[in-house]
Amino acid sequence: MNETRLGHLNNTIPFSLVDGPGNRFVIFLQGCNFNCVACHNPYTIATCNGCGLCVEECPEDALSLGSLVKPDVDLDRCTSCEICVDACIYDSTPLSMWVSVADLLVEIRRHAPFLSGITVSGGEATQQPEFVFELFATIKADAELSHLTTFVDSNGATPIAIWDMLAPVMDGAMIDLKAFDPEIHRALTGSNNEQVLQSISYLARLGLLHEVRMLIAQGSNDSSDQMHRTGRWLHEVNADSRVKVIGFRDHGTRPMASRLTEPDHGLLTRVADDLRRTGARDVIII
Repeated sequence: MNETRLGHLNNTIPFSLVDGPGNRFVIFLQGCNFNCVACHNPYTIATCNGCGLCVEECPEDALSLGSLVKPDVDLDRCTSCEICVDACIYDSTPLSMWVSVADLLVEIRRHAPFLSGITVSGGEATQQPEFVFELFATIKADAELSHLTTFVDSNGATPIAIWDMLAPVMDGAMIDLKAFDPEIHRALTGSNNEQVLQSISYLARLGLLHEVRMLIAQGSNDSSDQMHRTGRWLHEVNADSRVKVIGFRDHGTRPMASRLTEPDHGLLTRVADDLRRTGARDVIII
């Protein structure tokens, strides 16, 4: 195990009840291989290119152009106002940082008595599989932390070989399925869904598919035909897998999301009913 391996970190949340089972410490990694129209964390998509546009916007003079690829951050001055994030036109942030597993363990240990587990999200967690593996393996081998379950929150667009790498140290995965239809999926994410469907099917066979998450935008991916096809496929993959139906909300999204429409509860209920009628047994609306 390489104890000096670094991960590109966007942020952490010490306590979350919506990122897997129980109370979880969530690690958001920087970098994503999708460009989702509905992305609520667009500043996690790209790596900072050091353009410096954010430097003059910082009201605390906490940013400066140094010798590194991205601006230097004076943490004593930074107030986490995220004005620099709003100023970035490249879907990134100067506040991301490179951290070691040991760095993260310091924070995790501080909260461990109150936690059920760890979830690595993003961005896209599987873009940094070696770092995720080392983090999970270290937790599993640590007597004080081994009670924590290890989960990945993923868009599913990753090779099977990466799931094989993570499987021995991972307790579960939550996979986003933006659309079962490949063309609709491409319109919503900029990519096809072949690997996503493969990941869902493969993780189900391994017993590691915790849930499938479906973000619904009215008029985009919510038709009854789509839900019937999706429900039938999910039933074939694993009829007992949990499906979480999530309504799109435009808060925190980019201007491109203006073409999407927020669904009301009635539409989400119809979507959930369509999925249940075609075989999905455990469907939750949030």
